[in-house]
Parts: sequence; C-alpha cells; structure tokens
Amino acid sequence: MTFSGFGEYAIDFYDGLVLDNSKAYWDDNKETYLRDVRAPMEALLLALEKEFGEGKVFRPYRDVRFAKDKTPYKDHCGGVIEKGRGGGAYYVQLSPEGLMTGGGSFHMQSDQLARYRASVDAHGILLRKIVDKLLGQGWALAGDVMKSKPRGFADDHPHLDLLRHRSIYVRKVWEPDDVLHEPGCLDRVRKSWRQLKDFNAWCEDHVGVSEQPRR
Repeated sequence: MTFSGFGEYAIDFYDGLVLDNSKAYWDDNKETYLRDVRAPMEALLLALEKEFGEGKVFRPYRDVRFAKDKTPYKDHCGGVIEKGRGGGAYYVQLSPEGLMTGGGSFHMQSDQLARYRASVDAHGILLRKIVDKLLGQGWALAGDVMKSKPRGFADDHPHLDLLRHRSIYVRKVWEPDDVLHEPGCLDRVRKSWRQLKDFNAWCEDHVGVSEQPRR
C-alpha cells in the first residue's frame, strides 16, 4: 500500500473511542480503524523504512492487568522505529490531538539510566547543544523528571536539569488538518525525523540498549 494520508474518518474514530471505550464500539468501528488508521500507519512506516529502518505499529489494546483504568483500547495509534527500547527511537502517533512525532529515549532501565547520567556528567554540553537546537526548531522537551536531584551530583551542576531526567525525549504536534489526510503527511514526518538524527545518535551512543531483561 502506498501512503496517501490517513483516512477521512481517522480522527472521528478516536473521538468516538474517547467517548465510548468499549468492545461494542470497537467491534462496530473496527473496519474504520483498519482502513483509515492501521493500514495508513503501516504504509507510512514502510515508506520511511529505507532511510530510518524497519518499523512496527503498536497494538491497539491496553495492558490493564495492573492498571486502575480498565478501559480496553488505546486512544491513539503509535508507530516506532528503534534498534532497542531506550536507545533512541523515531516515533509517530495519531490521536484526537492530531499528528505527533517524537524521538529520544522514551524509557530507561537502571543500566541505561546509569550510562545516561555518567555521559551527561562528563560531557553534557553536547546533549545540551542538540536539545537547544531542537527547541529552536519547535520541539518540546519531555520525559520522566525527578523533582529532586539524583544522588551524587552537586547542587550547582551545570546540567542538573538534564540529570533529573529518568527518560528524555522531544515531541512535536500538529493539530488535525487537511495535510493529515494527504501524501504531504509523509513529508511532514520525514522532515521532523531528520531533525532528530543527532539526538537519537546521542541516545544510541550514550544510553544504548539495555542489557537487563525487560520487566
């Protein structure tokens, strides 16, 4: 399938799911999901594969085993290209919010976090320059951030704000518009991902893939 944009009812599907996150709604609208959301997302990742690598589309089902919120379905569709979790990722997401792209280390296990902090401590200025450039290009910095400082670092550390991150990534959002449903959506994702290459290269080199089993 050639990517020509997300389907006409892609956002409507998720607007409805937010209001009625039930199996009945899902079953009644599954064909819309497959046609207007899932198939275009797969085609989008395939179109980007040559430059960025093989991608995958996340399952639409939530893991509710240990969650207080038992709603069964995710209110978004996400796709990712990554060599290993936490070691730098290219992410794209469709939701009622619109189109979102992102990159970085979305999750770090303890060995990855140790490497991240050691790298920021030793030469955080490189990460600072990369992040500042992305902020200047309209990206927003996000992640799991400690309120206090991590143990072992001085209160006046020049990169204390970066050291507080237990995950670190950037995101950019476009509200629903005509481009979402057109081939130009591919150009939008490709251009944004190209801006992420230095950031993801830093994550790959300084965080890397975890050597611990996933929990």
